[in-house]
Amino acid sequence: MWALRRAANPMRGHTQCIAISGTYFGNLDVPSSNLRDWHHEKDHHISGCCILPKSFSHGPSISANLFIRSRNLSSQAGAKSSDRENDLEDGFSDLEIPPETDKVGQIVSKKDDELISEGETSEEDPDEAADNSLGLSDTESDINVEKESRRKRFTSPLFKILMESPRQTVNSVLDKWVEEGNPLGRGEISIAILNLRKWRFYAKALQFIEWLEAKKPNEPVERDYASHLDLVAKVHGLQRAEKYIDKIPESFRGEVIYRTLLANCVAAVNVTKAEEVFNKIRDLGFPITTFACNQLLLLYKRVDQKKIADVLLMMEKENVKPSLFTYRLLIDTKGRANDISGMEQIIETMKGEGVEPDLVIQAMVAKHYIFGGLNEKAEAALKEMEGDDIMENRAACKALLPLYAALGKADDVGRVWKACEAHPRLEECLAAIEAWGKLGQIENAEVVFENMLKTWKKLSSKYYNALLKVYANHKLLAKGKELAKRMSDYGCKIGPLTWDALVKLHVEAGEVEKADSILQKAAQQNQIKPLYSSYIAILDQYSKRGDIHNAEKIFHRLRQIGYVGRMRQYQSLLQAYINAKTPAYGFRERMKADNMFPNKAVAAQLAAVDAFKKSQISDLLD
Repeated sequence: MWALRRAANPMRGHTQCIAISGTYFGNLDVPSSNLRDWHHEKDHHISGCCILPKSFSHGPSISANLFIRSRNLSSQAGAKSSDRENDLEDGFSDLEIPPETDKVGQIVSKKDDELISEGETSEEDPDEAADNSLGLSDTESDINVEKESRRKRFTSPLFKILMESPRQTVNSVLDKWVEEGNPLGRGEISIAILNLRKWRFYAKALQFIEWLEAKKPNEPVERDYASHLDLVAKVHGLQRAEKYIDKIPESFRGEVIYRTLLANCVAAVNVTKAEEVFNKIRDLGFPITTFACNQLLLLYKRVDQKKIADVLLMMEKENVKPSLFTYRLLIDTKGRANDISGMEQIIETMKGEGVEPDLVIQAMVAKHYIFGGLNEKAEAALKEMEGDDIMENRAACKALLPLYAALGKADDVGRVWKACEAHPRLEECLAAIEAWGKLGQIENAEVVFENMLKTWKKLSSKYYNALLKVYANHKLLAKGKELAKRMSDYGCKIGPLTWDALVKLHVEAGEVEKADSILQKAAQQNQIKPLYSSYIAILDQYSKRGDIHNAEKIFHRLRQIGYVGRMRQYQSLLQAYINAKTPAYGFRERMKADNMFPNKAVAAQLAAVDAFKKSQISDLLD
C-alpha cells in the first residue's frame, strides 16, 4: 500500500497531517498518545474531509470538526481543464462495468427486444455499479442466482410481466400472479429485481419490493432491506432513505445498510453526507471495507482530488487491501491529469501485488496514451489487448474498435469489425458505429445500423442514439432529424439518451436556442431528468458567446434538478463572464456556500474575472 500511495503522490515524503478544531477538541477526553502519528503543519488549508483515524474509534464520539489536512497529488490531478474531461465528467461510467456485462445481443428474442426501452430509465448516474458491489448478493447461493439471471435475463416470466405492466397495475398483476399459483421464491424474486435494476427501472423495482414487504412471501434478511434502501435513495432521494433506515429492525441495521447509503451519497455527490455516513460506519464499530474506501476515492476523484492520498494513507493504516476498482480509479485519475509516468507506476505496483489489469484497465490505459499523444505506446497496449487471435478474443473487440479509430487506424477498425461482422453482438455494433463515425466514414456507420435493424427488427432508442451522435459530431442536421422521425415511426420510447443526442445535434449545427427548447420541453413533459451532459453542452455554447443571462439560466436549472457538487458547471459559467469581459461579483462566495473549493483552473478563471472589476479611480475617470 505504501508503494501505491507513493505512486499516487510520489512527491509526498512525509506523514499525513491532521488538524483539530480547538473549540470542540477541548471538550473531548482523547489521550494525547492517539495523536502521536499525526503531525500538525502550519499554513495549510483545512479541507472539509472528516475521515477519522482508527485510534479515535474507541474514544468518545468525534464530530465533523476533526479534519484531515490534504496534500496535492504530484500531478495536480484535476487541476487541468481539458476537453477530454467532459468524456467522463459524471464519473467512471465504464469503470465498474466489465466489457461483457451486457450481452443483450446473444440472449434477446425478437419479442423480448421490444421490452427494452428508455421508458423509465434514469441515466444521470453512470457511476452506479452494474454488479453486486453493494454486497447485496454476497452469498454463494445469491451469486449463483445472479449468474442464472445473466443467462435468463429475458426468460423470467415474473420479470416479463413486471416489464409489461404499467406501474399503476403492478400490485394487482402481482396479486393475480400469486393467486394463479405461480412461484415466488427468493430465486425468482432476485432475478426479477436484478433485471429491473439492470435496465434502471428503479421505481418499478421499488414498487415490487414494497409489495413483497407487505405480502412477506419470504422471511426478510439484511440484504433485502439494503436493496429496499438503495431503491428509496434512487427514487426519492437521500432524506427519504435516511428515514427508511429508522424503520429497519435494529438487528438488520448492519454494515451493508450503511454501505448502501454511503454509495448513494457518493452518487449524489453529497460530500458532507457521505463523510457523515462513513464516520457513522466507524462509530457503530463496523469494519472499514475496501468498498467504503473506494466510494470515498470515487467521491474525491470528482470533487477534491487532493484528498485521494489521504484515503490511501487511511487504507494503509487500517490494512484495507485495494481492489481492482481501486486501481481503476487511481489509474484513471493519473491518466486524466496526463501524468503518464504516475499512471505507469500504479500499474507496476498493481502487478507487483499480483493483480493483473483487466480489459477495462487496458482500454483505459490505451485511451490515456492516445490523449497524451503517445501513439506508439497506445498501439502496443492495443496489440496486447488484442492478443494473438482476435477471433479467440472477442471480448476485446468492443473496446478495440473506438480506440483504433481514435488513432486513425481505419484498416485495424475494418479488421476487428470483420471478426465480428458475421455474428455481431449489439454492443459490438454500437462500438463499430462509434468507430466509423470517428473516422468520418458515415456510410459505414449507416451500413452497420441498417444491418442491425435487419437482424433485430425492432431496436431500442439506445441504438438509434449511437447513429444520432455520429450525425451530431459531423453536423448532419438533416440526417439527424430524419433518423429521429424514424425512431418515432418505429414506436421507440424517447428518453434522456435521445434528448442528449438531439441536443448535441442542434448544438453542433449552431442551433443552441432550439437545443435549449428541446431540453426544456423534455424536462417539463417527463418525470425523468435529462442527462448532465445535455445541460453542459448548452451551457458551454452560451458561455462561448458570453451570454451570461442564458448561462446563468442553465446553471440554475442544473441546481434545480439536483446536479450539484460538480466543478464543471462552475467552470463553464465563469467562462461566460470571462468571454463577456464582465466581473462575476460574489462568485467565490457562491462557491463557498455550495461547499465547492476552486481547483487551479477555476482559481485562474476567478482571477481573470476579478481583473474586470472597476477600481475606485476607474469609476471616477469613466
